[in-house]
Amino acid sequence: MDYILYGTSACHLCEIAEALIESARLAQSFKLLKTDIAEDDALISQYGTKIPVLYCKKSKQSLEWPFDETQLNHFLNAQ
Repeated sequence: MDYILYGTSACHLCEIAEALIESARLAQSFKLLKTDIAEDDALISQYGTKIPVLYCKKSKQSLEWPFDETQLNHFLNAQ
């Protein structure tokens, strides 16, 4: 996977972020793994107040909410 989207179920912000990311995937090809932080105490501790978070496995950098389409594309192009 190239990117991990950290979030949780029933999170409307996570749904918005996922829609932005899916739109970006139409223009750029990348793999995305969605991970529910509710299943892991360490992830809850790390990302609980920051979700949704898009994490790049290669660069080990993250994009935390809030972000818009422009910020997302800038993040993706910088990786």
